[in-house]
Amino acid sequence: MPLTPLDIHNKEFNKGFRGYDEDEVNEFLDQVIKDYEIIIREKKELEEKLNDLNERLGHFSSIEETLNKSIVIAQEAAEEVKRNAQKEAKLIIKEAEKNADRIVNESLSKARKIALEIEDLKKQSKVFRTRFKMLIEAQLDLLNNDDWDHLLQYEVDASELKSAEEDSLA
Repeated sequence: MPLTPLDIHNKEFNKGFRGYDEDEVNEFLDQVIKDYEIIIREKKELEEKLNDLNERLGHFSSIEETLNKSIVIAQEAAEEVKRNAQKEAKLIIKEAEKNADRIVNESLSKARKIALEIEDLKKQSKVFRTRFKMLIEAQLDLLNNDDWDHLLQYEVDASELKSAEEDSLA
């Protein structure tokens, strides 16, 4: 067990023949007590400072641990956000591709339908042209027929028509 300043102060030495000078020894002991008190005080202050620094170190270690956990959580959250964004991007791309396929298929279907309608209209146009041509040719045949010449040669007496008209009015 270490000495205390009180132990040093209360220390009694046996007196011997031709021993040390008592005043010198007491003076030296007083100086040792003062120095020892200073050292004890400094030791106590250093222990308090060490305790304070240990507390602060513990606090900072706790903050460091919390920050490390926060960084890990933030990294995990960032990875999760990144994975979700990639999944969503893939879904959007698939949906866009599906819509593009649907639009292309609808367009191809409409194009085929229009092509069939065009072919049908071409056929109808040919049929109409042929019928119209036949109608015009039939009309030309009628005009070219000799019956018209025969009608022009037919003579009607206008005086006979007047008397027949008067007879019918009376």
